[in-house]
Amino acid sequence: MLESTHQNKSSDLSLSAGSIGIVEPKVFNYTQDFLTSGGVTLPGFELIYETYGTLNENKDNAILVCHALSGDHHAAGLYASDDGHEQLGWWDNYIGPNKAIDTKQFFVVSLNNLGGCSGSTGPLSINPQSGEPWGPDFPTMRVRDWVQSQYLLMQYLGIDQWAAVIGGSLGGMQAMRWSIQYPDALRHCVVIAAAIKLSAQNIGFNDTARTAITSDPEFHEGRYIQHQTKPRNGVALARMIGHITYLSDDLMGAKFGRELRSGSFAQGQQSEIEFQIESYLHYQGKKFAEDFDANTYLIMLRALDYFDLAREYNDSAADAFQDANCDFLVVSFSTDWRFAADRSQEIVDALIAAERNVTYANIDSSLGHDAFLLPVEAYNRLFSAYMKRVASERERL
Repeated sequence: MLESTHQNKSSDLSLSAGSIGIVEPKVFNYTQDFLTSGGVTLPGFELIYETYGTLNENKDNAILVCHALSGDHHAAGLYASDDGHEQLGWWDNYIGPNKAIDTKQFFVVSLNNLGGCSGSTGPLSINPQSGEPWGPDFPTMRVRDWVQSQYLLMQYLGIDQWAAVIGGSLGGMQAMRWSIQYPDALRHCVVIAAAIKLSAQNIGFNDTARTAITSDPEFHEGRYIQHQTKPRNGVALARMIGHITYLSDDLMGAKFGRELRSGSFAQGQQSEIEFQIESYLHYQGKKFAEDFDANTYLIMLRALDYFDLAREYNDSAADAFQDANCDFLVVSFSTDWRFAADRSQEIVDALIAAERNVTYANIDSSLGHDAFLLPVEAYNRLFSAYMKRVASERERL
């Protein structure tokens, strides 16, 4: 589900280990019609992506990184800005020289999915038929649509097979879909803090977030751009709801406790009392509402809800994985209650039943769902060891 705005600028696994430096996005322009799973045809599209490292002569060292709910293409490295503030990629903890996804070994591709709001074709793009922004008319996206568009990008880059497809949360769902949609196009599938399908509770959280957005008076049935406004309050509230679920109770208690930011319980004082956790959530919600498009958020939430790897295989994930030819790494985290370890165990059980090769670890961490983004030493060791295996296998090909 991505991803809280825990920024990793001060983490000991990012800048101290060396970043890949300043990066710039690239554009893949697909000019043919693209038929979505919902039956709507896009007259071509653009995908924004970044690459890190060097594609070798055999083109067999490529890694695809799939982003989660509110992610984008900027997974690693730095953007330089005019005000001197550098924007670090959301997974810079784990992508770079000598990091888990070692850019001295691998050529890494990270993109902003269709329907996104970070430059790829989405609700903010112009619908060529109307001359207006797509807005709520942008077609519903399913994970299979993203994987298909990623496959087209793969062909454009001249890559026949990924050394690995990697993703956390919604990104992990894309990685699993790759393994059965294009089984010969990847050698390894890394699934982190994900699930075969959402639980009813997760769908309920997503519907609450959607309701927060669509109930905002400034939503205007998704045509807020024409009204020169944004449903800021609704998006901020949706983000706050999500943000709470990405963190563990232990982490929130340790980070904020019941500390006050303002006000007092002193008798007779009329000033409003605000806890530190309230201040934090309001800040994160407001910031997100300025940066992220509401219609895009709705598209991403629906893609999460609709994902069910086993639906077309007699509701059997084991049957679905019969089509897979790659090896798997599955990772969960002990305090992730949004995508609990039981959900990862279901993936592992299905892979074992399908007689696929799988490595699994449930990492002890107090960081909740966000642990897949943040510096966790045991996670880093496991992830690094597995990717070294991927690299060594490539050298023997």
